[in-house]
Amino acid sequence: MAQSSFKRKIIGTAARLLKAIPVIRPQDLATKGTGRVLTNTNDPCFLNGKDTLFKTEIAPRDIIVISKVFKFEVAEVVSDTELKLKTGLTPEAQEHISHSGGLFKIIPHIDQSVLYEKVHERLNQGESLVIFPEGGSHDRSEMLPLKAGFAIMALGAMAENKDLNIKIIPVGLNYFHPHRFRSRAVISYGTPISIQPEAVEQYKKGGSDKHKAISKLLQEGHDGLKSVTVNAPNYDTLMIIGTARRLYKPAAEHKLTIDQVVELNRRFLLGYKYFEHDPRLVDLAQRIKAYNNTLKYFGLRDYQVARAEETNTAYYTASILLFRIVQLAFLTVFGFPSLVINSPLIITSLVISQKKQEEALAGSSVKIAARDVLATWKILVVLIGMPALYGFYSILLFIYLHTHGYQHPFSLSLLVWVVLPFIQYICVLVLERSIDIFKSLNPLFLSLVNPGGFSELRKMREILSDTITTFVDENGSTALHDFDKNKFDKLKLHERVKSRQLLKGLDVTPAILQKWLDDGHLFNFSDISSSNCSSDTDNE
Repeated sequence: MAQSSFKRKIIGTAARLLKAIPVIRPQDLATKGTGRVLTNTNDPCFLNGKDTLFKTEIAPRDIIVISKVFKFEVAEVVSDTELKLKTGLTPEAQEHISHSGGLFKIIPHIDQSVLYEKVHERLNQGESLVIFPEGGSHDRSEMLPLKAGFAIMALGAMAENKDLNIKIIPVGLNYFHPHRFRSRAVISYGTPISIQPEAVEQYKKGGSDKHKAISKLLQEGHDGLKSVTVNAPNYDTLMIIGTARRLYKPAAEHKLTIDQVVELNRRFLLGYKYFEHDPRLVDLAQRIKAYNNTLKYFGLRDYQVARAEETNTAYYTASILLFRIVQLAFLTVFGFPSLVINSPLIITSLVISQKKQEEALAGSSVKIAARDVLATWKILVVLIGMPALYGFYSILLFIYLHTHGYQHPFSLSLLVWVVLPFIQYICVLVLERSIDIFKSLNPLFLSLVNPGGFSELRKMREILSDTITTFVDENGSTALHDFDKNKFDKLKLHERVKSRQLLKGLDVTPAILQKWLDDGHLFNFSDISSSNCSSDTDNE
């Protein structure tokens, strides 16, 4: 964990209890440089300065930060006004210096030998270490380049102790809407990576051999992590993969666990990369984008279209719509008090998390929207604020009971403080249910006012689903050696699929439909918790 985090009271205490090892991050020690830097017109590998103190402030291997994008390692400090860089300034960097005025920051080089000693000590004691090799959290659609630290730690420990046999286990953390409350996450474990004795001997030789051993293990670690995570080159590709996976019939018609959804996403991405330039896939990707844009235009989600039945009459749809409105009103009566009671906590968490999000974006060159920071601070605020808020309510209750002469005011107030979180949790579930019902009103209303358009959307989805399924079944074995189009046949069918099979060929009248005013039919709504988690896996 970053040493800067150890300085925080709550996080630092928790880190010590977990026996975390502090890591000095160079970026945490960044300082503003004196004066301004200027480009050298004769040699891009040199950087000049005006009113600078390079000799005092900078040392070889330090990093000169021109902007979030342009960072250059110092090879030699020639004088107080001249630096030699390890790599030359790019034309873009030179232009940036000219327009920005030459302001710069200095990130010092840190000797991590003390850190490695602590790691080796833990490993020699037979303990395990959890390392985040990307070096920080982010919200990108693919992994950042891995830091070499884990490879150096493992090879160095085995070089010092020949009796050590270290295994590196790739662990993938796959999040679904990580910035949202009560969202899901999947932890996947990959095949352990064994470190060969030849690699350790190569590491001991030093020089280029040492670098080769580190690079090889680094690549093995990268491949291991890719096997347990979903890595898309950009957000648009991720959306295409998510939609294609939902429309793939063998998976869509069966109940998949959340870890199976992650694995299917990963395999779809491997197939996408293999056929990326195939004209058939290019055309299919454009059709998927068009479908997603149509959904966005109507304000719908794919699962809402998937759960709609084409055989439903206007009478039945109107009945369901009316029932949902009544149900929503009923649930809102019970959920609204919870919203009022928790409003101070909700407002506080939003304000603080958004402020931290802005700070993280300003100080990071890898974050896109800093949703990871947003989620982290929401959790931290709730963990601290919830007991404090409910304690405040309990104190108010104690004062009221004591003032009006009730018996056992302290015991009753303490009981309320203990019970209130459980009551509020139930209210949260009621609110979530209300939100789900509210979201289901739009497709119901659309199917009433524009039945033709909604019917066309269903047909569009069905045709696209058939096309995707055919393409995958015909070409899957080319991209994946272990592809099996019958892989999901043994899994349980979705309830909506069973319903279609049972109702096929039946003449369903409005009188019979009236009996089905629960949430389990038009959009399979009542069985959300047990349904395919595909509706929860849209990356937004």
